[in-house]
Amino acid sequence: MASQEQLAVRRAVRDALTELDPARPVLAACSGGADSLALAAALGWIARRELRPAGGVVIDHGLQQGSAERARQTAALVTGFGLDPVEVVHLQVPERGRGPEGNARVVRYSALDAAGDRYDASAILLGHTLDDQAESVLLGLARGSGPRSLAGMPPVSERYRRPLLGLARETVRAAVPADVKPWEDPHNADPAYARARVRHRVMPVLEAELGPGVAEALSRTAALLRADADALDAWADQALADSEIEVTLVGQETHQAHPDHVSIDIERVAELPRAVRTRVLRRAALEAGSPPSDLTAEHVDAVEALVTQWRGQRGIDLPGPVRAIRTGSILRFTPSR
Repeated sequence: MASQEQLAVRRAVRDALTELDPARPVLAACSGGADSLALAAALGWIARRELRPAGGVVIDHGLQQGSAERARQTAALVTGFGLDPVEVVHLQVPERGRGPEGNARVVRYSALDAAGDRYDASAILLGHTLDDQAESVLLGLARGSGPRSLAGMPPVSERYRRPLLGLARETVRAAVPADVKPWEDPHNADPAYARARVRHRVMPVLEAELGPGVAEALSRTAALLRADADALDAWADQALADSEIEVTLVGQETHQAHPDHVSIDIERVAELPRAVRTRVLRRAALEAGSPPSDLTAEHVDAVEALVTQWRGQRGIDLPGPVRAIRTGSILRFTPSR
C-alpha cells in the first residue's frame, strides 16, 4: 500500500499532466537524488495505469569520481519504475562563465531541451520542491535582482513543469520507494556553493528565530510576486510594441532600418511607470542583441537616464555589444559590431 507521502507526490504529478496530450511522451529529469527519484517513481506509476508514454533523462554532470557508473545505476532504477525510454546524458561543465552552479545549470537545461526535442516530449518534469523554491527566493533577495528573481521558479515554463513545488522536501523524500537508496550529491552540503549555505545555514536559523513555516511563507511570496511580475511583463510587451518606430534618418544620411536595430519613441516611454519603463528598455536592448545573462540592472538604469535625465550625454555601451543612443525624441539601440 502506498504511503501518504507517495499519494501526495502522485497527485501532484497527475495534476501536472492533466492538460497534456496523452499521446505524446513526458520525460522526468533525474539526477539520482531523492527528489527526482520520487518524481520518476510517481510518473512511472501513473504512466503504467493510464497507458501514457513516459521516459526519463538521467543527467551526469561528470563533476565527481564515479559519476558515470552512478548515472547508469540511476537509469536502471528509473527503468524499473516503468519509464521507457531512459537516456543517460553525460555532460562536460565548462570552468568559466557563470560559476560552477550556473555553468552546470546551463549545460543541464541544454541537454534536457535536446532530449525533449528528440522524443517530441510534451513536457519535461523537474523535481524541485517547496524548500527549493524558498531557497531560490532567498538567493534572489541576496542578489538584489528584482521581483522576477524573487518570484522564484515557475510551476510551468514552456515545456518544463515542476509538479512538486507545493510539497515540502521532507514529504517528497519520504515518497521514495523503500527499496531504493537515493544518491546524496556532496555539492548539496558543500559550503562553497551559495545554495548549500542557504540550505544548511540560513534556513535553519530562520526557522529557529522566526518559527516554523518560513519555507511556506517564502514560497507564497514567490507566487504573489510572480503574478505581479507577469502582469508588468505583459504591460511592458505591449508598451514596447506601441512605442517602437521605424527610423530611416541616421546622422546626415538616410538608411533603411536594420532588423536588429530597435528605435523607440521617448515621449511614449517616458510617461510609463518606472516599473514598466525599465522593462521596456531592457526588452529593447535584448531585441537589439544584448545577451540577457550580461545585461544588468545598472545597464538599464544608465539607459533610463537617457530618457528621464537627458542633458545631451553621449550614448551608453551595453553588452552584445549594443549601443543605446538618444537623438532628439528617439532612443535607438544598435548593434555596434
